[in-house]
Amino acid sequence: MKGTIDANLPHADKQLLNDPKETAEHATITDLIRNDMSRFASEVTVLRYRYLDKLHTHKGTLWQMSSEIRGRLPIDYGAQLGNLLFSMLPAGSISGAPKKKTVEIIHKAEHYRRGFYTGVMGYFDGSNFDSAVMIRFLEQEDNGSMVFKSGGGITFQSDAASEYKEMKQKIYVPIYRDYLH
Repeated sequence: MKGTIDANLPHADKQLLNDPKETAEHATITDLIRNDMSRFASEVTVLRYRYLDKLHTHKGTLWQMSSEIRGRLPIDYGAQLGNLLFSMLPAGSISGAPKKKTVEIIHKAEHYRRGFYTGVMGYFDGSNFDSAVMIRFLEQEDNGSMVFKSGGGITFQSDAASEYKEMKQKIYVPIYRDYLH
């Protein structure tokens, strides 16, 4: 998934699909993920490219642009599933591309140990595996406190005001303070 817009805007779906920055960002990340998967999977292919889903959130409806990438895992992948997943982290859709250099830049710019860039979830039924990167997650610190983290993509073509607005549309903490006491 790379690209989100408020679905209530006039012709929002067309705006998203025709936005040069969103198109370039989506192409870059789709290719990065395809390359990451090709390190251990065969027959890696992009099944669906730049399709839109309408998401209904408590803050409004959004269009989200996604691509579906699929590959054939090695026969013994179940025994090495954790290693395969960790070899692709941080997810390119979160770190950016080129991944190695971007991670180096982030490390130099931040003044704390980042830890996880994002959450990862998956379902493995013994023969099929489906996974996703979570751009919103809670991370428990060593002292027991919880930190809410969220991701987004910024490129040299990004407009700061637009990126900030998109970030506010996408993030929300599903646990409210009243319930924590």
